[in-house]
Amino acid sequence: MNEIEKFEQERAARIAQNGANNVLKDLTQQWMEEADVQRYEYNFSWLGRPIIQYPTDMVAMQELIWQIQPDFVIETGVAHGGSLILYASLLALLDKPAKVIGIDIDIRQHNRAELESHLCFKWIDLVEGSSVDATTIATVDALVAQRPDPVCIVSLDSNHTHDHVLEELRLYSKYVTEGSYLVVFDTSVETLPGNGYPDRPWGKGNNPHTAVQAFLQETDRFVIDTSIDHKLMMTSAPQGFLRCVKT
Repeated sequence: MNEIEKFEQERAARIAQNGANNVLKDLTQQWMEEADVQRYEYNFSWLGRPIIQYPTDMVAMQELIWQIQPDFVIETGVAHGGSLILYASLLALLDKPAKVIGIDIDIRQHNRAELESHLCFKWIDLVEGSSVDATTIATVDALVAQRPDPVCIVSLDSNHTHDHVLEELRLYSKYVTEGSYLVVFDTSVETLPGNGYPDRPWGKGNNPHTAVQAFLQETDRFVIDTSIDHKLMMTSAPQGFLRCVKT
């Protein structure tokens, strides 16, 4: 075993141990609950654009993009566009033509202007419309069809109600082939106490986590990659990193 293999083996063992470390899990949960109250995930930017994500999740997506080398990263939910810029900047490092497809029912003009003037925009296609509308899906189909046998990573981060996310899972899972990932953000809504977003239609029992559980009852194409949960610990997507095991 060479030094690189030794390091990777030690890391894998350490990550696996996290899954059984109740002290670490309890402390992480306490931290997540307080961080949610403080809106911690709103504190960051990527190359100048606000990105409403935990830094750990940003690193996890970087690892997946480098590992999978996708032709497309498809994301529902644009907001300020920071995650689109993150994915575009990473795709720019790949020695292949690749694009981010960003979908949102309302791409606000000030955010669109910032995105369109950004140095990474040439790696981005914006699609305005409901992520579950047939016209939107047809547009995404046409964009993805520009590459032969495209490899896609899908990130779902728009409306977080059970019904909406479940419909997204059903519609967008077709783009994900064996070995790639379908990532569902904000599954943490189910694990956090009460309803921290009283002005939103989602909460305990009605959120991305419940949608993931329902989706996994419908298909054998995806499994939860618990190793990512154990690696990150602090994540807005617990049990939301779904690895495709069957094309």
